[in-house]
Amino acid sequence: MLKRFISKFKKNQPQDPLRAQIIPRDHHSISRTNISEYALKVLYRLKKEGYEGYLVGGGVRDLLLGQEPKDFDVVTDATPEQVRRLFNNSRLIGKRFKLVHVVFGREIIEVATFRGHHSNATGKQEAHQSESGMLLRDNVYGTIEEDAMRRDFTVNALYYNIHNFAVHSYAGGIDDIHNGQLRLIGDPATRYREDPVRMIRAVRFAAKLNFEIEAETAAPISELAPLLGEIPPARLFEEVLKLFMAGHALETFRLLEEYSLFEPLFPQTQQCLDTSDFYRQFIEQALINSDDRIRQGKTLTPAFLYAVFLWPPMLEQSKLLADKGMPPAPAMHQAASQVMSNQQARIAIPRRFITPLREIWDLQRRLIRRQAKFVESTASHPRFRAAYDFLLLREAVGESLNGSGNWWTKYQEENEIVPQHDPAPKKRKGNYRPRHRDRGSKSNGRSKGPRTRS
Repeated sequence: MLKRFISKFKKNQPQDPLRAQIIPRDHHSISRTNISEYALKVLYRLKKEGYEGYLVGGGVRDLLLGQEPKDFDVVTDATPEQVRRLFNNSRLIGKRFKLVHVVFGREIIEVATFRGHHSNATGKQEAHQSESGMLLRDNVYGTIEEDAMRRDFTVNALYYNIHNFAVHSYAGGIDDIHNGQLRLIGDPATRYREDPVRMIRAVRFAAKLNFEIEAETAAPISELAPLLGEIPPARLFEEVLKLFMAGHALETFRLLEEYSLFEPLFPQTQQCLDTSDFYRQFIEQALINSDDRIRQGKTLTPAFLYAVFLWPPMLEQSKLLADKGMPPAPAMHQAASQVMSNQQARIAIPRRFITPLREIWDLQRRLIRRQAKFVESTASHPRFRAAYDFLLLREAVGESLNGSGNWWTKYQEENEIVPQHDPAPKKRKGNYRPRHRDRGSKSNGRSKGPRTRS
C-alpha cells in the first residue's frame, strides 16, 4: 500500500524538501497499538496543553518498515522549560542539545524542541562550532520544517502527527525508505564535520536496515574518518555498543572497515588486522556468535565484546615483552594494562567493564592449564562462563589449546557449576554521614546515551 501511495503522490505534489509529503492514516501501516503507551501519554498531554507534538525519527521509520522500535522520541514546539513544567516525572538534560527526559519507570521518552538552523543563533550560549566545523552547542529553536532539515538522514525526517495520525515526510524520506537508500540531508561533508558520529551512524543504519548508503553520502566518509578522534571517548563508548550489540555486528564491522572507520575506534586492533588474517577470522567469528546470541534472545556483555576486539593487540604486546625475557604471566598483565590505557584515549571503557574484561583474559591460562587444585575455583568464578565461551572461540578459529574446550564442556556436564557472585562493594569506614537533598529538590540527571538525534 505504501508503494502504491508513493507512486500516486509523486504525480500530485512537488518534491520541495521544505514541504512535507502528507501520508494520511489510511495509506500507512502505523497503528497506535504499536506505539509505546508512555509516548502516547506525552503526545496527548502536549496536545491538551495547546502544543504541537509529533513522534519523530527512528521510531516512525522502524514502524513503517514493520520493525519494533527500541525507543520513541517526541518533538514539539514547546521549549524544554515548558515541557519540564508539564511533567513532574521529567528532567532537563544536555548542554550540546538541551532535551527533556520524561521518565516512566525504566522507560524514558525523550522530548526535544523543534530545532532551527544554528546560523540563526544570537550568541555562543545558543550555538557554537569548533574550527573544524563540529557543533559544540546547538540550542536554536525553530519550526517543524527547519527541524526536519536539521535531521541527519532523510529516513529520520519523518513525523507522526497525533492530531490526525498522518505521517509527514520531508526531503524525500518516505521515498528513500521505499528504495532502501540511506541519504544525508544537506551537503554530506558539512554534515559530517558538524558531527563526525554521523559517519558511524550511517554504517549502523545501513547494516540494521539493510539499506545502501547513497553515493554522495558515502563519498566523503573515508577522507573524514579521522574526525572521529575529536569525539569525546565517553560518547564513542555508547556508539560502539549500538554498532555491535544490535544483532548486525558482522555486517557493521565489514562496513566500518570498508569506510576506514574501524581504525579511528580501535587503532591497535586495526594494525593487527592489517598484518594477520587469523586475527580478522577471530573477530569475525566472535561477531557471528554475538549476532546468533542476540537472535536467540541471550545476553551479551560489553566486557566480552571489548575482550574480543582488544585481544589481538594484547597478544602482540605480550609477545614483545616475552621476547625481552619477561615471564608469560607478567608479560600478559603488563600488555593488558598498556593496551587498555592506549584504548581509553579513543573509547572510554567504564571500570565496571574493564575488570570483567581483564578476568576473561586472566582465566584463559587457568582454563588451558587445568591444574587440579584450581579446577573447582576456576569453574565457580563469576567470569567462568564468559571465559569458557572465549576459549571455545579461540579453538573455533584454529588455535590448538590442548583440547581444553572439550575438557571443560565435559566437566560442566558432569558437575553442577555454581558461579560465585561478584563481591559486594566495600562500605566506607569512619563517621561518614550521607547528605540528604531537600524534599523539593530534583536530580538533574544526565543522559547516558549520545545526543546525536535520530
